[in-house]
Amino acid sequence: QVHLVESGGGSVQAGGSLRLSCLASGAMNSNSCMGWFRQAPGKEREGVATINTITGFSYSASSVKGRFTISQDNAKNTVYLQMDGLKPEDTAMYYCAVKSLGCYSDSWSSQNLFEYWGQGTQVTVSS
Repeated sequence: QVHLVESGGGSVQAGGSLRLSCLASGAMNSNSCMGWFRQAPGKEREGVATINTITGFSYSASSVKGRFTISQDNAKNTVYLQMDGLKPEDTAMYYCAVKSLGCYSDSWSSQNLFEYWGQGTQVTVSS
């Protein structure tokens, strides 16, 4: 069992920044894919960015490339999402999730493969 706790959400104006954190505890596989998904009101949940916990290689959605950066601190069992240049369309509940056996280009955002999820942290960007 793996427990994920997100933090760092909040309300900012467009152009601002936030850094989300996801602390993992429990029996997590060392070769995992850990990352962030988001769900805006009335929309389906989508992948934002994920990172391979062994290699540090990451994937991200085209909508956030150049603005969001995913990183990890394995010593702290924590994954971060640095969000810069925030836009109103980034407003959503952001969820941390993890799956075993690493991230791959054809499945990095396949939600059904992610075994554990956090409760989410709200990000609101005003114009």
